[in-house]
Amino acid sequence: MSQIIIVTIAVFVIGLIMTMSGRGGGNFYVPLLVIAGLGMHQAAAMGQFILLMAALTGMLVFQKRKMVDWKLALVIDPPTDIMAFVGGYYSNYLSGSNLKTILSIFLVLAGISMLFKVKEKPIKTTKRFGYWHRSFGGQDYVVNLWYTIPITAFAGLVAGAVGISCGSFKIPLMVLLCGVPMHIAVGTSSAMIAATAIMGFSGHALRGHFEAQYAIPLALAAILAGVLGGKLALKTNPKHLKVIFAITTFIAAVIMIFSLNGAIEL
Repeated sequence: MSQIIIVTIAVFVIGLIMTMSGRGGGNFYVPLLVIAGLGMHQAAAMGQFILLMAALTGMLVFQKRKMVDWKLALVIDPPTDIMAFVGGYYSNYLSGSNLKTILSIFLVLAGISMLFKVKEKPIKTTKRFGYWHRSFGGQDYVVNLWYTIPITAFAGLVAGAVGISCGSFKIPLMVLLCGVPMHIAVGTSSAMIAATAIMGFSGHALRGHFEAQYAIPLALAAILAGVLGGKLALKTNPKHLKVIFAITTFIAAVIMIFSLNGAIEL
């Protein structure tokens, strides 16, 4: 019982911080659940479940302030969702150790991406095929679909397999390649995280990876974190947290690497 309480509190804290930045937090949930004793496949399934609960509630808060570009999400997210389902379903063919290794590499890349300076500067308008001009929230930006679709699809495949979201990659992607203002990228990311999580979770659930006894306390923690995190995000500049998230992401990678050898237990 004490272990569930510790995990629930940790999920709440992680969910609060991650929702504020428009990221899912699966890169922390999965290592946490692995350390708590769940197998990698079960941890990935539960990680997606927690992501879904927190992202849905956070999304509602962001939507009230019109920070979610739904048209952008509907165009660039379906490839991610489809591949997240594929990743979750076929993860059964990879061993737990292989999934842990993939997750560790993904975490390091996510941390590195956080360290790059993101400039909120619109890309020059063009009418070329594959470049989509958007006007939303008083801002103009151009979505380069040639880069965006393949990158999000690949990220979804990996994310679905290991039980994380793509928020750490989608926000830099939207801002760097699409010129999306940071506050809109954060809100839109919350909607896409929810969609990706439900697809990845569905794939795992069909394979019997879901541990129902953890569902209620972790769902409540994730929902509360999503509501509070979304409200705090409206008062906080996410860019100020970039270095903190980079460091904590690297920490999660190190924890996962150590857990490969069973060196850490909760």
